[in-house]
Amino acid sequence: MSITMPTFTPAQESLFLTLGSRALDSRLPDPFLGDTMADQILRETGYDLAKFPTLTTQRFDARTKVFAVALRAKRLDEIASRFVGRHPDAVVMDLGVGLDSRILRVNPPSTVSWCDVDFPQIVDLRHQLLPAQVSAHSIGADLTDPNWLDEIPADRPAVIVADGLIAFLRQDDFVSLLHRLTNHFPSGEIAFNLYTTGAIWTAKHLRSLAAISAGLVNPGFNDPSRPERWVAGLKLAGEIFLTRAPEVAELPLATRLILRLAASSARASRMIGTTLVHYEF
Repeated sequence: MSITMPTFTPAQESLFLTLGSRALDSRLPDPFLGDTMADQILRETGYDLAKFPTLTTQRFDARTKVFAVALRAKRLDEIASRFVGRHPDAVVMDLGVGLDSRILRVNPPSTVSWCDVDFPQIVDLRHQLLPAQVSAHSIGADLTDPNWLDEIPADRPAVIVADGLIAFLRQDDFVSLLHRLTNHFPSGEIAFNLYTTGAIWTAKHLRSLAAISAGLVNPGFNDPSRPERWVAGLKLAGEIFLTRAPEVAELPLATRLILRLAASSARASRMIGTTLVHYEF
């Protein structure tokens, strides 16, 4: 297959950081996520992961390098799976989907309407690389466009996930997006990984993330209840701290000790570990 690769903006380039992490995880003897499709897609694109030295360095254990991305994908899969289990007529939306094959991992019933949303050139790339799914609908759009939701059913409950997206949306655009989503659907859930102000600052200054740092336009926020003040009717259902995940036991001793020490404090967990936030509306 001949793959036509577009020119990526820094925000779009970030899809290879998450794709590469899931791919490397799948090569482990006992993976956290086990997404073999990610590895197949990565090989077909021929993308050079050396652009993200964090993934190619020999300084860190292989499991440590992929832990955060692989496990946050797994937790978002679980949120989507539980929701469609309760609502077999649901709309599932994967925002900023990149080259993620979440629908294959969740395997929803055919009654679910699944929507993968990303920039048009990324959606075109998905069509070249991922197998078509009967219940899946791809939407090529800029999420800041107020009209892209018009083609989505508005009379069904929705679960909306965004993996690695929020850092690449300006804060006012992110708030506007939350308003549009909660106003469009009668009820639902929204889940994404939290970026604290410290995490954003660090990511902007890491040499290993230089390929995408220019796209990091969200300042981050430290209080997970803050979106409740932005959007009426949005309620924090919970935080998922990866410092407290059972899978931490599978990491090398030094990493395991650091995460376990942070796990006793929500604030410390947000500062040094990956945290997912989960809302209902």
